[in-house]
Amino acid sequence: MNPDQFGTYATKYIDILIDYSPKLISAFIILFVGLYTIRLINRLIRKIMVKRDLDPTLTKFLADILLWALRVLLFVTFISKIGIDTSSFVAILGAMGLAVGLSLQGSLSNFAGGMLIIVFKPFKVGDTIEAQGVVATVSEIQIFVTKMINANNQTVFVPNGALSNGNIINYSMQGERRADLTFAVSYDSDIKKAKDILLGVLTKNPKVLQKPAPEVFVKNLTTSSVEFSVRPWAKNANYGAVFSETLENCKTALDEAGIAVQPYTLQK
Repeated sequence: MNPDQFGTYATKYIDILIDYSPKLISAFIILFVGLYTIRLINRLIRKIMVKRDLDPTLTKFLADILLWALRVLLFVTFISKIGIDTSSFVAILGAMGLAVGLSLQGSLSNFAGGMLIIVFKPFKVGDTIEAQGVVATVSEIQIFVTKMINANNQTVFVPNGALSNGNIINYSMQGERRADLTFAVSYDSDIKKAKDILLGVLTKNPKVLQKPAPEVFVKNLTTSSVEFSVRPWAKNANYGAVFSETLENCKTALDEAGIAVQPYTLQK
């Protein structure tokens, strides 16, 4: 290449750069200003939702969706400003979205399940639930999974799709729980005396609620024993203590009264 040709090409590229530089500069200005504006909008939306006492999980979830939607819109605006045809880009993006959607049907199901859980609130963070064969306390409701901590301090992740479509037992929603226990005594025992002793144990325990009132009644007559159903009510925080204390105190009280306790079955 001779010097004249080099100078011609250099002049040509410099002219193109000069003509194109305003678009490039304006595109990057839009990009940086847009990113800053998106952060401000995201913070503002979060503050508004917090002031309106929306659920923290719902607040984070909606704010994250808005954040990514604005980022995608900003990216499309940016590439359009630098001269890239966005119609072909949108078509490619749509095709990619369809392919990804088909390959991630399970993930989309979990996403929809997370939306249903957050909107209809069958449980919230801090509730103890039983679902999908797991009994644990909800630690965090994420977009695709729900994070729970069980009694052994193990972290359990349950997919939201299965969680939203299955049966859920929420032990915390009502604030109170009833323990169902069974005590069996021999046929030689005084049934009325045994019933009074069991009921007395429940009324003496300060952790047992008196409203609703605790119940003791004959549940069943088996071939070898008379079975009593013992049902104390307790606050959720005291349920475990009431369950174990009722077992111990009832056994002790029956022994002191000379009433023989037969083998029995516990029902949680």
